[in-house]
Amino acid sequence: MKVVIQRVSEASVKVDGIVVGEINKGFMLLIGIDENDEKTDADWLVQKILNLRVFSDENDKLNLSVKDINGEILCISQFTLIADYKKGNRPSFIKAAKPDKAIPLFEYFKEELSKSYLRIESGIFGADMKVSLINDGPVTIVMDSFTKQ
Repeated sequence: MKVVIQRVSEASVKVDGIVVGEINKGFMLLIGIDENDEKTDADWLVQKILNLRVFSDENDKLNLSVKDINGEILCISQFTLIADYKKGNRPSFIKAAKPDKAIPLFEYFKEELSKSYLRIESGIFGADMKVSLINDGPVTIVMDSFTKQ
């Protein structure tokens, strides 16, 4: 799994002009699921994301996690993160998990995040989504469960 983590002051997602998810201060996550990903990949990423210290403390040091600030999380499925762009100019998405595997793993990922008791919102898997955000910092980090050793 690949996740792009963006620290935001606010973020929202619309489908057909209707807001289906929105948050205030916290993380907006773009989540790509590979055909070889398993629940263990989601588990590892959830723990890394919830404990990632990228929010400022009283001394303006990046010492606080999204849990520490009682932040919110917006999850957006993004199969294009699994693009293979090595050959030619048109990316291939053949390694992205098919919906029958990706949807349950995406739902599992959100369920595991929700065990933190933070507010978790999301877009709609497979929908044409319009995502808006105010990236705070900006702070953007890319995590890949493939490199989790």
